[in-house]
Amino acid sequence: MKKMHKAMNPGGQLIILEFVPNDDRISPPAAALFSVIMLSNTLAGDVYTFGELEKMCRNSGFDGVRSMPLEPTPQTLVVARKP
Repeated sequence: MKKMHKAMNPGGQLIILEFVPNDDRISPPAAALFSVIMLSNTLAGDVYTFGELEKMCRNSGFDGVRSMPLEPTPQTLVVARKP
C-alpha cells in the first residue's frame, strides 16, 4: 500500500474489493467461508476485518477510509483517499 500511495496523485483513491468479515471473524457467512478457503489453500492466507484494512491504509498514509458493502453480493469496497 505504501508503494501505491507513493505512486498516486493527491486526491487519488485506493479501492479494495474484498470479502470483509466482522470483528468476530465468523460472520457474515460468505466472508468466514472465504477465510477458511484462504487458510486451507495457501501458506499464509487470511482475510482482514475492516479495522485491519483501515489500519493498513492509515499506516500507508491514506485517510478517509470507508467501507461500502456491495449488497446483495457478499463483497465490500474499502475506499481510502490520498490527502
